[in-house]
Amino acid sequence: MSKVEEAVQFLREVRTETRKVTFPKRRDTMATAAAVIVVVILIGIYLGVVDFFLSRIVGLVLQ
Repeated sequence: MSKVEEAVQFLREVRTETRKVTFPKRRDTMATAAAVIVVVILIGIYLGVVDFFLSRIVGLVLQ
């Protein structure tokens, strides 16, 4: 096969596979995004608390 024929075949396969794609509903996307935001906030708070206490401990040890 020539390069042109290979390219045409590739594009046909891409179009076929693209038709099989299903996208999530808006509600599902919003719920997932909200869950990610909540988890990021919780992890941020946890890391902030751990950092605070570790900083205090290191400060006490170095004094």
